[in-house]
Amino acid sequence: MIKRAMNVIYAMWLGEMLRFWRSKSRIIGALSTPLTFMIFLGPGLSSGFQFQGGGTVDLSFFAPGFIGMSVLFASLFGGGSVVWERESGILKEVLIAPISRFFIALGKAAGGVTIALIQGIMLLIIAGLIGVRYISGIGVLAGLIIMGLSGIGFIGLGVALASRIESPEGFQMIMSFLTMPLVLLSGAFFPISDLPIWLGGLVYLNPLTYCVEALRWCLLGYSTIPISLSVAVITLFAVAMLGIGGNLFGKIRI
Repeated sequence: MIKRAMNVIYAMWLGEMLRFWRSKSRIIGALSTPLTFMIFLGPGLSSGFQFQGGGTVDLSFFAPGFIGMSVLFASLFGGGSVVWERESGILKEVLIAPISRFFIALGKAAGGVTIALIQGIMLLIIAGLIGVRYISGIGVLAGLIIMGLSGIGFIGLGVALASRIESPEGFQMIMSFLTMPLVLLSGAFFPISDLPIWLGGLVYLNPLTYCVEALRWCLLGYSTIPISLSVAVITLFAVAMLGIGGNLFGKIRI
C-alpha cells in the first residue's frame, strides 16, 4: 500500500516537472514579475525610503519579499494544472484509476512545491549577484525550508480553488484577484512595524507576511515578527491548506 502510494505521488510529481520543463514561457512568466521588481523597483524604493528613527532601506530589505512573491506565484498557479487537465480530459483518465485521490493531489502539490523552490533558488542567486548579502549558508538553507513550507500552503490553496472552479478563465481571474492583495499586504515593500491598526490587522492576517518575515530572519538576521511565531503560522497554514486542498480535490466530479 505504501509503495503504491509513493508510486502515485512520484508519477504525479514527475508529470508536473515535465510540464514545467517543456513550458519555457511558464518559467519566464513566473520569474518576470519578481525579477523586474528586484532589479528595477527595489533600487528605486531603497533610494527614497528609510526606517522610522533612522537608517536606510536597501535592496536587501526587499529581496525576501520578492523571493516570497515568486514562491506565491509559482505555488498558486501550480494549482491551475487541475483546471487545465480537467478541461482537456486528462484529469478524468487519472481520477478513474483505482488509487486514492489524496495521493494524486499530494503528488501534484509536491511538483508545485519543487517548481516554487527552483524559482526561489534562482532569485536567491540573482539577488546575491546584484548585491544582497546573506548572513550565512545555514540561513540560506533555513530559508529554503521556509520557502518549501510556504509553497505547500499556497499550492494547497491553489488546488482547493482549482477543485471548485471549472474554467481556466475563472481560475486566472481569481488568482489575479488574490495575488496582488497578498503581495501588497505582506510587508514586501514596507516595514510592518507601527502601521495603522486597520492596515496592521490585514497584514498580520496575511500568510505571506509570515513567509516574508521568516525569510528576512533567515537570510538577513532580523525580523519584526518572532521567527518562532512565523514558523508556527506557516506550518499551520501548510497543514491546513494541504488538508483542505486534498479534501476538495477528492470531491471533484468527473
